[in-house]
Amino acid sequence: MFTNIKDFVEGLDTSTIAEERRQLLAPLKTYIKEGLSKQEAVNLNFICTHNSRRSQLGQVWGKVMAQFFGYSQIKTFSGGVEVTDCNPRTITALETQGFKVGNKGGTNPRYQVFFDHGSPAIVLFSKIFDDKTNPDSDFAAIMTCSHADENCPFIPGAKRISVTYEDPKEFDDTPREAEAYLGRSRQIATEMKYVFQDLI
Repeated sequence: MFTNIKDFVEGLDTSTIAEERRQLLAPLKTYIKEGLSKQEAVNLNFICTHNSRRSQLGQVWGKVMAQFFGYSQIKTFSGGVEVTDCNPRTITALETQGFKVGNKGGTNPRYQVFFDHGSPAIVLFSKIFDDKTNPDSDFAAIMTCSHADENCPFIPGAKRISVTYEDPKEFDDTPREAEAYLGRSRQIATEMKYVFQDLI
């Protein structure tokens, strides 16, 4: 793992997470623990409406924490209910936090996000939750925004878990834009660290 990302993860203080959020995260933690106890692959699909911001951050930080804590059987994915693109502001926040990013270009770019010298890139692009690159059974559908939670009443093959976040999009094109994206990324990273620690 890149030194700056490892240092960032080690510096995240999970004690700052409010009890209300801990209760919200509990079903996800339980789902992962149960999968690990059965020695099964654990598939996590982070879902929000446009698969552009929060769900992409969930996929990245879930993957980072799985590797940080040594759970190679945990796989992370993301999707939405509409196809747009992975917002460039999301990518900028990840780059600021130490990730290396490559871009294949196009109207819906496939960003290659690296966090470790020896691991393949996490490929981020906007897609429907049941895209062929995502699992179609035996996975947790982690609903990261209330709109997707309300507008996806049924996701076949999934254990549905609601872990919603406020949308940094509200601060697009304002002086607080960068702060909002970095803050949301850090919050998701901190909560994923909390979820992944002490699983066994």
